Amino acid sequence: MSSSVTTPASGNEAGQTRPGSSPRRGNAVIAVIICWAMVVFDGYDLIVYGTVQNNLIESTGWGLNAASAGTIGSMAFIGMMVGAVFAGRLSDTWGRRKAIVLCTVIFSVATVLCAFAPNAAVFAALRLVAGLGLGGLVPSANAMAAELIPSKWRGSMATLMMSGVPIGGTAAALLGLWMVPSFGWSSMFLVAIIPLAVFVPLGLKYFPETLGSSAHEAGASPAASSAPSAERTTPRSGFRGLFGSGFAFLSVLFAASTLFTLFAWYGLGTQLPKIMRDSGSDLGPALTFTIALNLGAVAGSIITAWAGDKFGTVKVSVVAAFLAGAALVALLVMPASNTAFVYAALVIAGVGTHGTQSLVIGAIASHYPSALRGTALGWALGVGRIGAVLAPQLSGLMLASKTVPPSMNFLLFGGAALISAVLLGVVAVRDSRRRAAAVAAPAPVA
Repeated sequence: MSSSVTTPASGNEAGQTRPGSSPRRGNAVIAVIICWAMVVFDGYDLIVYGTVQNNLIESTGWGLNAASAGTIGSMAFIGMMVGAVFAGRLSDTWGRRKAIVLCTVIFSVATVLCAFAPNAAVFAALRLVAGLGLGGLVPSANAMAAELIPSKWRGSMATLMMSGVPIGGTAAALLGLWMVPSFGWSSMFLVAIIPLAVFVPLGLKYFPETLGSSAHEAGASPAASSAPSAERTTPRSGFRGLFGSGFAFLSVLFAASTLFTLFAWYGLGTQLPKIMRDSGSDLGPALTFTIALNLGAVAGSIITAWAGDKFGTVKVSVVAAFLAGAALVALLVMPASNTAFVYAALVIAGVGTHGTQSLVIGAIASHYPSALRGTALGWALGVGRIGAVLAPQLSGLMLASKTVPPSMNFLLFGGAALISAVLLGVVAVRDSRRRAAAVAAPAPVA
């Protein structure tokens, strides 16, 4: 697969480099760290609703039940679906810096305002707006990070960058154990003032002002990468390029695998406290299961970063997705009283689901050239949010039903992870065939 990487050059002042140029190495490292910190708060914001869902149902007087609360849980993911697609394209044309900052401002402001929502309708609308920023941040931040580091580290950087999501989710669950009983559910949403007050100003200072499809990138010959590619010349930018130049089938596979992976990951992240509470756990222990899931996801980011570099991002993603699916399905046959097994299965599910998604992001960054990278990431994550939207809805309906055991949600999410493993297996086979064809092809005559 081809990809183009901008050669580091001496830039102007931090955050003010010329389009297409790169900042000094020290500033580039700082920029990547800031991107990661913003992704941490992205993860916090995604999981925070799950930590307060039971309180919203029981103590607000908004008339919520499991089904309507699941609908509200889906609102952020609907916004993320739209935000990911358009912000990814925006970052390729308008610039990574502007896209990242704008997305962070949107989700921070909307999340803080959730603390003052007077009713369920306003709360749901604010979650929708927050989702626009949340969905746009991840593809934009990953696209920037991919262009600030050497191409050989791109896959591991994507997985490490995505470790911010479960770290933020773990922080949400831990803070929920303390803040919700002490200060009420609304206090959890006020934490979002931190990225607005701290990381947006830092981003404006240190982020390079680059365009993903700047003129010199678009005209440069893409550098060869370890991933096989159908395209050997610079493709068109935007969605026309994404479904042309031999990328169409690959774009569909990555998007579909992301849909099922995010169905499992965000379904668990949003609904796990409710599933465990309906299974008989108190709120405190129910939140500790969420902590186990997110700690597994943090470990998964590190493990899959190493394994992806050693064995290949796509191959490792197949194994990770299969392990997640198997662990979740196993929860159906093991008694809930076996707490140690439940914790272990959820840790494996966290490693597998989040690890798979991190690997897919890394694979996309390597399979597409720079001119398409933001659009490709936004497309896959945008379609993937359909899974994130459907998961709380379907899970909420199952939890509201008196005939379906809460544990059946694990079959729902585990099955999605197994489907993702199959789809990524198709990508792995495709890559292997293209490598074999490239080796067998005769060398061009001088």
